[in-house]
Amino acid sequence: MERTTNPTEVKLMRAFMQFGRAEWHQRSIAGCKPSEIRVLFCIKKGLMAGCHGMKSDDVKTPVELKVSDISRLLHVTSPTVTQLLKGLEANGLVERHIDPTDRRSVGITLTRKGEQVTQQAADAFSDSFHGLMEFLGEDESNELADLLFKVSRYYHEQSAVLSSWNGEDEL
Repeated sequence: MERTTNPTEVKLMRAFMQFGRAEWHQRSIAGCKPSEIRVLFCIKKGLMAGCHGMKSDDVKTPVELKVSDISRLLHVTSPTVTQLLKGLEANGLVERHIDPTDRRSVGITLTRKGEQVTQQAADAFSDSFHGLMEFLGEDESNELADLLFKVSRYYHEQSAVLSSWNGEDEL
């Protein structure tokens, strides 16, 4: 069966396909692949969240994330995270700390170099969106953000509908 599409539908599809080709989100920073940068951001965010509520005396005690924490936060498998961490550790960006009471438990922290690369990536990401906002202007930037939130909500709702059709919500 042949599907007919209207010009606006075709325009939307072409616009989405252009984003895939642009690879604006696939840039390497400081020799790190985008997947490694995501892990660094995840560790930084997780460590910062773990520091809330600590007394200033406790700041010297490192707060560590486990591989399972990173896996859960990034929605990927633990073996995937372990492979990424091996490369990051080899480049001196993260450190692993084996728990002396449970040798199966390994905590992950950023090194000073890892902190610097994470900051460099955050700055590049911020600069990219600052440039986009300058290009579009304040009003169009807000309009685009609102539309993207709306698109995200639409696809999230569609995903929930498909999950229920596939029986994923059933016990």
